[in-house]
Amino acid sequence: MKLTLYQIDAFADKLFCGNPAAVMPLKKWIDEQLMQQLAMENNLAETAFFVPSKTKGMDFDIRWFTPALEINLCGHATLASAYVVFELLKTKKKKIVFNSKSGSLIVYKKKGQLHMDFPSWPPERIAEYPDELLPSLGNPEITGVYQNREYIVELLNEEAVKNCNPDFSLMKKVNRMVIITAPGKQVDFVSRFFAPTAGIDEDPVTGSAHSQLIPFWSEKLGKKKMTAKQLSKRGGDIYCEQNGERVMMGGQCVFLHERTSGNCVALLKSN
Repeated sequence: MKLTLYQIDAFADKLFCGNPAAVMPLKKWIDEQLMQQLAMENNLAETAFFVPSKTKGMDFDIRWFTPALEINLCGHATLASAYVVFELLKTKKKKIVFNSKSGSLIVYKKKGQLHMDFPSWPPERIAEYPDELLPSLGNPEITGVYQNREYIVELLNEEAVKNCNPDFSLMKKVNRMVIITAPGKQVDFVSRFFAPTAGIDEDPVTGSAHSQLIPFWSEKLGKKKMTAKQLSKRGGDIYCEQNGERVMMGGQCVFLHERTSGNCVALLKSN
């Protein structure tokens, strides 16, 4: 069996920016262990796999794997997957509907950008959290700690987010992924995303984090439409919109390369 892998820089308008994702279109699902091993071999934040869907109203079923585990939602690899379908597999459709563990995810092609319709996951303020959380961030001055899928720590300003130097060994004891965020200078809000428990110390640009950050900042700022920047070394700009129980995220993608892997299924079975 030959598998084709596309590497795409998501939330980027030029190469080597945004968040790189591996995308592997499949005709049918392969073994879960093989998908995990391929993701580990790719060693990117996420590898996305998708197959034609048998569910009514859905185009593809999609799954995402970090080098260490499968996750329930990934934004940048979904954006990259949609780019592959639109630009490399040459679909004539104007929208793609992915069926996932987090429900339906819709991607539209609009004026040179891809816009993703994702679930809105508002975080709630919490008073109790692991003792290691703030020390793992260098004990910054905070505005509050919130939680949905991740811990969200609100810092005072953009500089505090930019200058944070996490202790990832200590953060592993938190046993949950961590987002830090603050108001932005030239955008509405900024953030960084840390996931050492998933095999990723810092993720360059994280769509799933914005399923939580968009409702958080929409309520805080009293705005429906916003712009955001993730302050990783590669960086990424995200158009954001709160729309009831859904959020919209927009960005561009750049195609890096394609490669074909042969006989990997046979090799796995022989081990």
